[in-house]
Amino acid sequence: MDLREKVAQLPAEPGVYLYKDASGRVIYVGKAKSLRHRVRSYFSEDKLADIKTGTLISEATDLDHILVDNEKEALALENNLIKQYQPRFNILLRDDKTYPYVKLTRERFPRVYVTRRLRKDGATYFGPFFPANLAHRLVHFIHRHFQVPSCKLDLTRFHPKPCLQYHIHRCLGPCVEGLTTDEAFAGAVRDTRLFLEGRHGDLARELRARMEAASAETRFEEAAGLRDLLSTVEEIEERQKVAAAKGDDIDILASYAEPPLVALNLFHLRHGQVVDRREFFWEDQLAFDPPEFYSSLLQQLYLDAQYIPTEIHVPVDFEDREALEELLSEKRNRKVEIRTPQRGQKKALFDMVENNAKHSFEARFRVLKPSSRAIREALQEALNLPSAPERIECFDISHIQGTDKVASMVVWEDGRMKKADYRKFIIRTVVGNDDFASMREVVSRRYGRLKEEGKPMPGLVLIDGGLGQLHAAAESLEALGFADQPLASIAKREEIIYVYGQEDEPVVLDRFSPILHLVQSIRDEAHRFAVTFHRSRRNARALTSELDQIPGVGAKTVTKLLKQFGSLELVRAASDEELAASVGPAAARRIQAHYRTPETVREG
Repeated sequence: MDLREKVAQLPAEPGVYLYKDASGRVIYVGKAKSLRHRVRSYFSEDKLADIKTGTLISEATDLDHILVDNEKEALALENNLIKQYQPRFNILLRDDKTYPYVKLTRERFPRVYVTRRLRKDGATYFGPFFPANLAHRLVHFIHRHFQVPSCKLDLTRFHPKPCLQYHIHRCLGPCVEGLTTDEAFAGAVRDTRLFLEGRHGDLARELRARMEAASAETRFEEAAGLRDLLSTVEEIEERQKVAAAKGDDIDILASYAEPPLVALNLFHLRHGQVVDRREFFWEDQLAFDPPEFYSSLLQQLYLDAQYIPTEIHVPVDFEDREALEELLSEKRNRKVEIRTPQRGQKKALFDMVENNAKHSFEARFRVLKPSSRAIREALQEALNLPSAPERIECFDISHIQGTDKVASMVVWEDGRMKKADYRKFIIRTVVGNDDFASMREVVSRRYGRLKEEGKPMPGLVLIDGGLGQLHAAAESLEALGFADQPLASIAKREEIIYVYGQEDEPVVLDRFSPILHLVQSIRDEAHRFAVTFHRSRRNARALTSELDQIPGVGAKTVTKLLKQFGSLELVRAASDEELAASVGPAAARRIQAHYRTPETVREG
């Protein structure tokens, strides 16, 4: 049965249809109030003349369908199937930014930290938060006031000594026996949970009761700390009341397209204020049909979202808008409207988003150079870092089968490579070919020295390598007391970025991403610097080994030759005048005599 015959037998009922190619792979998923009517329209002359539809039908060899009870069910099922099959003719959501959550783990000593992936692991997740740095600010507040940690240490056992976070009063120290009690830590976790749940009134009442109890028992220092925390919590609660009165939550979407390239901006308004924006890019849109584009996009954005705004503004109306509104309203338990603003302040806001979409298109596809601040903030977002790194230090190891082992450290600071701060390391303690041990040594030497000198740590330590090198560097940092130092690695070939503490959520950026280009360029510079140093060490060893055999040529002469020529090949090829200018006529004659003997020539 050919494709047209299958279409003729489709029922005139709501459902989802799936086009497949000759290999059985799903290449397009669609939905319809009437399957027969919708799918039959693909074979009309007007549709077949369309580039996208014509190409789809030419490649499709089979058709499946799934019946549902109504259009809302069709919307939900279509969204799930698109995410499952990732059909290449569908509009697929591609995003360089996922919003963070604050995770409160389920352990004997729970931890709190920022994550971008929800898991069914018994932990409690709060969010999503935007702007993204809000999640980091909340976790920072919790460290400072409740002292619940976010470190990666194994808290199922005790350790001999606490890390720096305990000494600066940002952790209760559950990692060391006797520093805290189960009751005290449980109280801090209870306060943290109340704070993250937004129950600031309940938290304030509990803090006030504890403050009064501490004061009555003459524990005045503890009472003063609770008083300050109470004041901060009450201030936060008042700010939220003011913000809630300012206006509704609205998402505004606008795009700019030059098919096959499309850029879209999504602005988030919360309580009447713009709090963040997201950028989306597509490189494979054969044709750009705005109603279909926005219909598919809104489904993928909101049907599985943790939070849905009151209003969603888009530039065009589309066929299943009412059904999608109803479905989103059911999910939110409150009315959700999808609107196309025509006038007034909301139209002005939409025009602003549209203008930003065009700028995003230019910056992405016409390669405009972003500012240093924009790069740092984008790097923070992409890697889920606690702050935008002003300085990155990157390490690489170089050797040949375990010989002449060296390492390099290059520095990126304030938007450019800072060559004055580059460092070279000769590996001293590692025997044989062990890159992990070499990385541990180099990281320990570098940051042990910074610790001794009281100098600040970089915003990000970047490792050239995979998970093994990443964990080796982390071991050295933790041993030095820098358990919370931002640390990442980039693996060659796959170009996957692993962030320490988030290894199960590797960062995969598309090839146009300026962040990927930045990390690659820093990694490549570290590799170049390491290889150059390794080559010079190898040449120096070979040169020293051979020239030491020449009678009358001492260590100082060898050093001069190494500095001037750098390799045996260049020394051999040098003229009498060049050698004499470097080491003097007498030494030059000895070297030339050595290389002009028949034995030496044959060996060369």
